[in-house]
Amino acid sequence: MHLHAADEPRGALVLGHGAGGGVGARDLTTVRDVALAEGFTVALVEQPYRVAGRRSPAPATQLDAAWVAVIAALGLDGPLVTGGRSSGARVACRTAAQTGAAGVLCLAFPVHPPGRPEKSRLAELDAVRVPVLVVQGTRDPFGMPPRRRGRTVVQVEADHALRTDVSGAVRPWLRRRLRRR
Repeated sequence: MHLHAADEPRGALVLGHGAGGGVGARDLTTVRDVALAEGFTVALVEQPYRVAGRRSPAPATQLDAAWVAVIAALGLDGPLVTGGRSSGARVACRTAAQTGAAGVLCLAFPVHPPGRPEKSRLAELDAVRVPVLVVQGTRDPFGMPPRRRGRTVVQVEADHALRTDVSGAVRPWLRRRLRRR
């Protein structure tokens, strides 16, 4: 876990990485910087399988348990926003109620495996009962989630890697999480 403390914390943001990547992904570091500027303390969490040097993710139950344990151990103050990129976004969605998240930020949510729309993971996103922001590339082969009440979907010109500036999509949404405090 990489903790970045805000000078005057007004909230907390905990982000997880994608299945094949790490916490140094461009979109995650951009969101970290935006959140710090807005007064969020930010924790970038590496899943145990990555820390152990493995490339393949553990089963969802293990990912979720590790995520919940890390958030509980952090003891962060203020409104808590959880999220991540791709697989990390899925973990944040599945555990939002358990962690007491006030919002979930999803970068490149994998709606379905590429070319397999019948294997939808949309139920994980639909189950979240707090405000959700999804920043999704227009060329993402993992699909595009629909907008719905409580879910903002911002499309950016990118593929699943989101190698573009996502700050304009994230900043106003994070500000609104602090105003609802």
